[in-house]
Amino acid sequence: MGVAVAHSLDPLLGGFYTLSEAARLLKINNSQRISRWLKSGNGCPIIIRDYEPVEKSQELSFWDLIEVRFVEHFRSQGLSLQFLRKVAEKARIEFKSSHPFALSKARFLTDRKRIFQQTAEEEGEGKTHDILSGQYEMYEAIEEILAKGVAFDTATELAREWRPLQSECPNVVIDPRFAYGHPVVGAKHIPTSALFRQWRSDNGNRERVANWYGVNRGDVDEAIEFELRLNA
Repeated sequence: MGVAVAHSLDPLLGGFYTLSEAARLLKINNSQRISRWLKSGNGCPIIIRDYEPVEKSQELSFWDLIEVRFVEHFRSQGLSLQFLRKVAEKARIEFKSSHPFALSKARFLTDRKRIFQQTAEEEGEGKTHDILSGQYEMYEAIEEILAKGVAFDTATELAREWRPLQSECPNVVIDPRFAYGHPVVGAKHIPTSALFRQWRSDNGNRERVANWYGVNRGDVDEAIEFELRLNA
């Protein structure tokens, strides 16, 4: 059974993030954490990125970003890099996808749970198995949290867009089709960073920013709130 490897992708269509940008969006305090997940170690990397590295650069696509979000969550639960690397290898083969951690809700709630458990049992990792065993009853809730704000493509089952602060800023979206995948707001898909910078340069005049960009005041408010929360 083969696995779909990372493909050649146009950054104009697939999003484009430096490690620092990805860390900021995901509120990871050190971008080197992400860098380690892209390296092979003793086997395949946890994340097979879409873009070939150029010298020391490690740019990510939108789907790489979604996978980083997944890995960061389970790293924070105490699962080892070695274990997650084995899970990723197994999942890439079984799902025939280079992005098994960016697949849709159905994969979140059933198949990946089984792969996590099987890998722990096969490797005889007692500590890891104990961590997982304590989470099995909550696994569905955990992955529901990871799926929150993510919309999936019905044809590919891959993530299509992500609303990082769905409750607080429902109109701010990360979609690889707009602004290289950076956060945008409203029907015009104006980058939140552009509205935020304009707001600061206009001494906090939100109405002037809205008029300048031809958007409604609510879009400006959400963009500012979003950027402030990222910078907190």
